[in-house]
Amino acid sequence: MTDNSAPDRPAEFVQSLERGLAVIRAFSRDRPRLTLSDVARETGMTRAAARRFLITLESLGYVSSDGRLFSLRPSVLQLGYAYLSSFSLAEIAQDHLEKLAEALHESCSASVLDGEDIVYVARASTNRIMTIGLSVGARLPAYCTSMGRVLLAELDEAAIASYFATANLAARTDRTITDRDELRAELIRVREQGWCLLDQELEDGVRSVAIPVRDASGRVVAAINASAHATRVTIETLREEVLPRLQGCAVQIDLDLAGRQY
Repeated sequence: MTDNSAPDRPAEFVQSLERGLAVIRAFSRDRPRLTLSDVARETGMTRAAARRFLITLESLGYVSSDGRLFSLRPSVLQLGYAYLSSFSLAEIAQDHLEKLAEALHESCSASVLDGEDIVYVARASTNRIMTIGLSVGARLPAYCTSMGRVLLAELDEAAIASYFATANLAARTDRTITDRDELRAELIRVREQGWCLLDQELEDGVRSVAIPVRDASGRVVAAINASAHATRVTIETLREEVLPRLQGCAVQIDLDLAGRQY
């Protein structure tokens, strides 16, 4: 359970809101239906507290229950839609990514950095090459994804230090970089070259290449990537053929995004 006496909490911090959101986040693709005990365990709350939050969310239309199991209702999507509908990048990127995916015959995505994860804000999928189900709103760890490394590489030194202080660099495959010094060096290289090519570090058989998307001021606001199966697309093909197409797509997104900002 979160302690609202933590020194970084402002005096106006509303812990009850934080706990209510924690209940919503307890549900996931792998855990779509939870008992009261499940929710209490996942959130660190007592059963009585978890029950109050679940009843409140059910009354508001965000949660449903069959008497024993609780699940989220479609209305919870309104919480995320408010962000996506006001975030012009998602709309702009989606159109360009669909065209790129059709041209490359590979899946293309856009994401933003949120804490230690990337969150998908647009995706054009031509095939499923990962066992992980990816769609808008999906989260993946930043350290072992091509888009995540592009976004981490743009952080200032204080933000990078904060990231490494808490990040859990678990090995996802036998190729995953988990050494902090090695990952720092990789982020420097990514920043200098302006792109990241990842070879089966997130999942065996999956390669991807990513580059940043910038706003009118030149600030990196997102990343886009193209991913492919290792048995079908070589590293050289990703670097020499896919990367230039991805860079061209990013330029178009940058221009459109800048146009929306004036």
